[in-house]
Amino acid sequence: MKYAFFPGCSLESTAWDLDKSARAVCKALEIELIDIPGWSCCGSTPAHVSNASLATALPAMNLQKAADMGMPITTVCASCYGRLRVANQKINDSDEERERVGRIIGKPYDGKVEVHHLLDVIVNKLGSEAVADKVERKLSGMKVACYYGCLLSRPPEAVAFDNPEHPSVMEKLVAMTGAEAIEWPYKTECCGASLSISNSDVVGRLSHRLLSMVRRAGAECVVVACPLCQVNLDLRQADATAAHGKLPETPILYFTQLLGLALGLPEEELGLEALMVSAAPLLSMV
Repeated sequence: MKYAFFPGCSLESTAWDLDKSARAVCKALEIELIDIPGWSCCGSTPAHVSNASLATALPAMNLQKAADMGMPITTVCASCYGRLRVANQKINDSDEERERVGRIIGKPYDGKVEVHHLLDVIVNKLGSEAVADKVERKLSGMKVACYYGCLLSRPPEAVAFDNPEHPSVMEKLVAMTGAEAIEWPYKTECCGASLSISNSDVVGRLSHRLLSMVRRAGAECVVVACPLCQVNLDLRQADATAAHGKLPETPILYFTQLLGLALGLPEEELGLEALMVSAAPLLSMV
């Protein structure tokens, strides 16, 4: 399996451990990632709240480069995934938008490049049998809360490859590792990451609410697919508990880190040292 890979800005900064673990997991699963040459920022939240034309043109520039490569795109950032998919939708729905984007990026783009989140690639394209053949370390006994956040299944008409209200693709991946995905009601609730700088009090309240429910549901860790969610829930735990009540420390792992452990990859290849809340107690359970 071969994909044009769109890392996005976060994977070269705060989410370097997601980049490292995603590449290691894909290599182990024989998924070939080829970086889009000269890729640029997709615009993420700042573009689509400030300039509608750039919000479509920025991701379209990367989509057009993937079109030149002749292969579908995969990405691991939920925000990047959403912006690429929404850009395709807008270009396909409007001749005017398609022409405007072509003028901005200097080349025509027809909106036809497939865009997949790596979760979709591993679970739905590769499949459980292929992954099971590679699993070397069953994570039996580990109880995991799967957290999708706001962006991975919204807006459903553009991005969803799963049920937007009750997604299950991450639970299927957790099952592949031998861990147990617990049921809990907040897996698509907002963690407040976009307010991390402007309103940290709201972020602390929302994060505490989520982590409290994780523990009440019986999970020992959270698995995420979004750099914003991971940084928010991992980095701000101390502030959240100080403001809203003590909670046990809860490791916040990327799905690629959890899967990498099950594949028997060395911990140093998964970037686990980047976690603010150590995964060491969790690893001693398996």
